[in-house]
Amino acid sequence: MTDYIQAHARAIEEAAARIAPHIRRTPTLATDLDPDLLLKPECFQVTGSFKPRGAFNAILRLAARDPTPKGVITASSGNHAQAVALAARAAGLRAVILIPEGANPAKVAATRALGAEVITDGISFENRDQRLAEEVEARGLALVHPYDDWDVIHGQGTAARELLEDRPDIGLIATPVGGGGLLSGTALAAKAQSEQIQVIGVEPANADDAYRSLQLRVRQRLPQAPDTIADGVRTLSIGERNFEVLVENRTIDAIVTVTETEIEEALLTAWLRLKLALEPTGALPLAAYLAGKLPKLLKPAPGRGPAALILTGGNFDPAAVARLLASYG
Repeated sequence: MTDYIQAHARAIEEAAARIAPHIRRTPTLATDLDPDLLLKPECFQVTGSFKPRGAFNAILRLAARDPTPKGVITASSGNHAQAVALAARAAGLRAVILIPEGANPAKVAATRALGAEVITDGISFENRDQRLAEEVEARGLALVHPYDDWDVIHGQGTAARELLEDRPDIGLIATPVGGGGLLSGTALAAKAQSEQIQVIGVEPANADDAYRSLQLRVRQRLPQAPDTIADGVRTLSIGERNFEVLVENRTIDAIVTVTETEIEEALLTAWLRLKLALEPTGALPLAAYLAGKLPKLLKPAPGRGPAALILTGGNFDPAAVARLLASYG
């Protein structure tokens, strides 16, 4: 294990202890889909996604460093927004969240219900980073970036750490990838356990910046917000720290892409067969598995155990669910 991975692994261990009073330890589930397949359903997490892991770690660390912070600010399509709102409320801090217009209304409402000030007017996926920088400067609040932040990355890595505590023999872990926070934390936690564990990112084919970044070894940026039902990964590029972990330090083995139809089929499988209330982003690893895009990676090998999919959230738009189920029926 390299010194780089060791240092990050220690930070993930510290994050796990720090956030333990505030999050749920989600289960590791077997499934009748495949005896060698495990699921980590973060739809059971507080706020319905994995995001509180990173948000609590970052905000608790902030509160420890600065006893009198003015508050926190971030930009998010919804799940990170809810997580920051919850963690800020627990720490007694003000939270300001920029959410793009047209985002999932259920996520927006939940963020406001947690006490955050939500700004949507004039916010788009294309301009939110610029608007966020402007608001940080104007308000003097501490930024809790949704993925390009070491404290967030280390907090997200606790999900994989739990998996590996439950099943130390896991041979492969697959997660969605948008900005790269969860995939980075997962890769660091997994490679600290064993360099033989394969770590796979899954993203929509319509949002393949991470895939191309890995192939070209240069960080790629989409020209505009991708057209995908997986709203949690509508980022334009992976973050700088995430590129450092994933590409420059070669901690992942592959990134695969799935079509919109494959995502929909995975959602139906999750809802109707597995009885898991996943949102489209949360179903990305399942989509890759069902579409046969991981078969070579899942083949048994000496000393290699089961594969695990981190299913990242369940905060779906009820209207979109109704439309998909109607089309199925």
